[in-house]
Amino acid sequence: MDSSEKEGLVEEESVSSTSQQSACISNKSNLHSAETCKKSNLFSIFLEPFQWLQMLSSQLNPTFVFGIALVYGLSQGFSGSFFKVVTDYYWKDVQKVQPSVVQLYIGLYYIPWIMKPVWGLFTDVFPIKGYRRRPFFVVAGIIGGASALMVALFGNLPAALALGCLVGVATGMAIADVTIDACIARNSIEFPSLAPDMQSLCGICSSAGALIGYSTSGFFVHHLGAQGALILLAIPPVFITVLGFVIHEMRSSVLNAEKQKAMTTLGVAIRGMYQTIKFPEVWKPSLYMYLSFSLSISTHEGQFYWYTDPKAGPAFSQEFVGVIYAIGAMASMVGVLIYHKTLKHVPFRNLLFFAQLLYGTSGMLDLIFILRWNLVLGIPDYFFVIMEECVSRIISRIRWIPMIVLSTRLCPIGIEGTFFALLMCIDSLGSLTSKWGGGIVLHMFHVTRTDFTNLWLVVLIRNILRIATLGLIFLVPKANQSDALIPPDILTKNSTVTSNDEGLELVPKIEKDEV
Repeated sequence: MDSSEKEGLVEEESVSSTSQQSACISNKSNLHSAETCKKSNLFSIFLEPFQWLQMLSSQLNPTFVFGIALVYGLSQGFSGSFFKVVTDYYWKDVQKVQPSVVQLYIGLYYIPWIMKPVWGLFTDVFPIKGYRRRPFFVVAGIIGGASALMVALFGNLPAALALGCLVGVATGMAIADVTIDACIARNSIEFPSLAPDMQSLCGICSSAGALIGYSTSGFFVHHLGAQGALILLAIPPVFITVLGFVIHEMRSSVLNAEKQKAMTTLGVAIRGMYQTIKFPEVWKPSLYMYLSFSLSISTHEGQFYWYTDPKAGPAFSQEFVGVIYAIGAMASMVGVLIYHKTLKHVPFRNLLFFAQLLYGTSGMLDLIFILRWNLVLGIPDYFFVIMEECVSRIISRIRWIPMIVLSTRLCPIGIEGTFFALLMCIDSLGSLTSKWGGGIVLHMFHVTRTDFTNLWLVVLIRNILRIATLGLIFLVPKANQSDALIPPDILTKNSTVTSNDEGLELVPKIEKDEV
């Protein structure tokens, strides 16, 4: 082999070696790029909720977002869930009341929520010291805190007085709720594209608070007793009171003129509500929401007594009952995420039809559990009840959120706080009817503290009524969730109603700077 051939061979080997090294480097580079991309995707998923909150804070006032987190997360989420479990044990173990009677008592908890239009009128037309929202957070905190302390610290209270205190706790929650809901309704009108996002934030905060409330309720009931655990319900009202001092609100400078016009404005607001509710686009979906709640009679107390009965039922402990509800709260958050990611662009009628269908059929899981068919299938009680709770909570949340979005779409500008409160009052009235209807049916079928023979039949009737509600779906509009359902001049067309709400400063920062 001559020198030229040797040089050519060396060059070929060099080129081959270089190409192999380049390919190796390229593969390593691609691998490194893929790993970096994977890490970047995981990091972006982690940052997504914070970016979403930042987006809402930039489009809306940050104190508004904070108010939602506090009212829905702490007051409704934590207090509401803790209240539910602890009061169930309070009536069962301390007051020793029959389940059908407890259903009637719990129905009275809804009275403050039914009165939401009254609280809404106060927040819309009766400013205090020039403020429309701040004072009512303070009032809500004082009423709720004082009521919780009274029922927790004074033993051997008569049932009527204890019931009054517990209704007082619910009143504090309702007033705080209607105050923040007025802000949500106004923002949903001004920023319709963000309405589903605001309801998703409400749902996430509520579910997160409920998770904490449920997971700790059984522990505190076990160690402090049902009555002693009620003292924790005095803590959230303190924060609601503080919210009334820190939340940003523009103070009106025309106090005397506002006082003189208060009664006039009240009359205008009432006429505006009456005028709006007469529109078919408003009363039809409102009627559907009422009937969908009221026809689904509540069997909760009968099932709760059965859950904890050592002879007829599975005899779940206090801690495990809290765990069941806590896992259900986590499932509720999953329901919010499913709605937010995949369902917020589905038309109202389609979404509510399938949600109601699933709501009725999933109720059959309760029937299977009460008849103990799960044991025949080899499924343990603890596993089956958790599965049933998760399915129920996910479907309930998917069914609930579009109803709230629909309600915000029915509110006219100018009386949005009052009218949204009216719609929520209708929903609460449906829940009250559900509780009392369930109590009557439990009593008719002789479901007591120790006799659960006919409990399965009551649950079957409930499920049939849920499915029957599908026949009313024609009352729900076919519109998309971002569509306007009522004309913007619904009040001003034939009326003197005007929008003069100078409540929370909820316009975005960019608009405020331009002004």
